Amino acid sequence: MGRAACNVTERVAASLGELSFVAPKFQASVDVPYGGVLFALPALLALGLLDAPEDCLGKLPNGYYALDSLLMLLAFMALGRLDSMERLRYSAPGEWGKLLGLDRIPEVRTLRAKVQLLSADGQAAKWSAQLSQGWMGQEYEQAGVLYVDGHTRVYHGSQTKLPRHYVARQKLCLRASVDFWVNAMDGQPFFVVNKVVDPGLVKVMEEDIVPRLQRDVPNQPSQEALDADPYLHRFTLVFDREGYSPQLWSRLKDKRIAALSYHKFPGQDWAAHEFLAQPVTLANGQIATLSLAERGTRLSNGLWVREIRKLSQQSHQSSIISTDYRCDLRRLAANMMARWSQENFFKYAREHYALDRLAGYCTQEITDPIEVVNPAYRAETAMANFLREKLARVDEARTLLRCLYTTEADLLPDLNNKTLTVRLHHLAQHRSDQAIALLCEELNQTQTVFPRTDLTMVFELGTPKILERGLK
Repeated sequence: MGRAACNVTERVAASLGELSFVAPKFQASVDVPYGGVLFALPALLALGLLDAPEDCLGKLPNGYYALDSLLMLLAFMALGRLDSMERLRYSAPGEWGKLLGLDRIPEVRTLRAKVQLLSADGQAAKWSAQLSQGWMGQEYEQAGVLYVDGHTRVYHGSQTKLPRHYVARQKLCLRASVDFWVNAMDGQPFFVVNKVVDPGLVKVMEEDIVPRLQRDVPNQPSQEALDADPYLHRFTLVFDREGYSPQLWSRLKDKRIAALSYHKFPGQDWAAHEFLAQPVTLANGQIATLSLAERGTRLSNGLWVREIRKLSQQSHQSSIISTDYRCDLRRLAANMMARWSQENFFKYAREHYALDRLAGYCTQEITDPIEVVNPAYRAETAMANFLREKLARVDEARTLLRCLYTTEADLLPDLNNKTLTVRLHHLAQHRSDQAIALLCEELNQTQTVFPRTDLTMVFELGTPKILERGLK
């Protein structure tokens, strides 16, 4: 049955097909490695990790492990920076099982087989679409301005010969596929479309991204409102110069979708007296003073667009063009500058969430797009947004969370009071403890119940009771 497998009766029943899945049963445990990842469970549940996954992923055959346990395990692995299932071979299965209320987690080959079963026949793409719709509904204000960009994902395997792409960060032509991401203004991802053969950003936007956004973006104006106001648009797409195409912009305008990008051929500099210093509220709430100027510009196909230029202190002019004819030029400048949030997402996800790692070990037809989703990054972002308000240095939030997820914790179930206390061990610095203590208060207000139990989770920070008795 494997190391740390002690639930003999139910494991035998599962092997005989007489058990659909085992229910979580928590026991008091101290010094559980990665116990801090349980602090992310309220955010994961709020983001829809376990909301009707069987409707999309299908139902697993009868066995010992339930679908929700597997999904939580994968999310905890991502937050704990275990970038592949193979890493579980070198982790104590019983310690990870304690985080799920089980005696142990499945073997790597078992976990891989179940993930492959859940991903078959486009089920993962269906689940991804459902999650994306839910996120857009929760963040409908952010869904009105969407950022699109491509990310080259290098392939280091040998099972298939992928086409070569130029990878700017390595300045080499390497075998790779291209992911086209759609993100919110703060960098949080909505969905991604993978293309093994890169058709270009323009084609992917028209054929894959725009039709999906037309269907999924919430709070779009009605057809009556669009007919009454010729300058009203459904939503705005922001992208870099790769999407510069006057023909594309005209077609987006016909669909009543506004576009915002850099001008690929800006021409001569404008006179300095046209620029006016103006306060601009950036996406993170910071107010910056920018020198801005605006003109109307006709593109090569006759399309009139707004051209906004920003004058830097070194007298360099950055040209922005848009078919949003209503928005204030300061807001357009801020929306364009927020595109760096998407670049920051690529960098962070590549370093900490194995963004460049292929999701599977099997080959595939190069004509089929694959859509994947990572709720774990959004859960971390939600927690980071809270911590930034409590820290003197806002850039410490994610560093603190990475430390939190790998910190040991005690798990203390109280069946009489129906609670599951997660007591995190103290961190290295007092100011870190202060921030985590405030996070505990916030998480306890959610009254999160651990899935398939009646135990309300209670989050604490403190010294284990056994050590307190020893110190006395």
